[in-house]
Amino acid sequence: MGGHSRPLRCGSERKKQNASYIINFITKATKILLVQTLVFPIFLYAAETWTLREVEKTKIDALETWCWRRTLGVSWNEFRTNISIIRELDIKQRLSTLVHSRILKFFRHVSRRHSNSIERLVQGKLEGTRARGRSPMRWTDQIKSSVGGPLHECTTICKQKWRMIVRRVTTATNNVPP
Repeated sequence: MGGHSRPLRCGSERKKQNASYIINFITKATKILLVQTLVFPIFLYAAETWTLREVEKTKIDALETWCWRRTLGVSWNEFRTNISIIRELDIKQRLSTLVHSRILKFFRHVSRRHSNSIERLVQGKLEGTRARGRSPMRWTDQIKSSVGGPLHECTTICKQKWRMIVRRVTTATNNVPP
């Protein structure tokens, strides 16, 4: 039994060395592009319909920093802060703010449509009685809180002004260090 473990161990060590050579051979800019084009789009699928609370924002930020740490090969034992890694990679926009801006852009897209059942369903204007207890945070509630006004005023805003609002809200919530 002991005779078979040595060649397997040497083969697996050789594979690790080859993989680390390939990982070290790719430039940092290429690694960033690979993560942004292969990993993040899968995560962001249907993100426009999510309801984000602070707990979800911290989880999204944790996933993003985990991806960047894995990309750079930084271990948790190296005691590097997430801010230092983001500064090293020169990340301009965090993943949680990208999700937030997609939510706001999707709201603008839905609110421009003519009055029909889909728009009423998205905005929560359904017939019936409300359930008992405290109501959970809805998709429209996060838009109201981020824009700072009622939804019917948001639907009448022109496109350029809406883009300015989205830019202002996302730069205010973007927690990338300067």
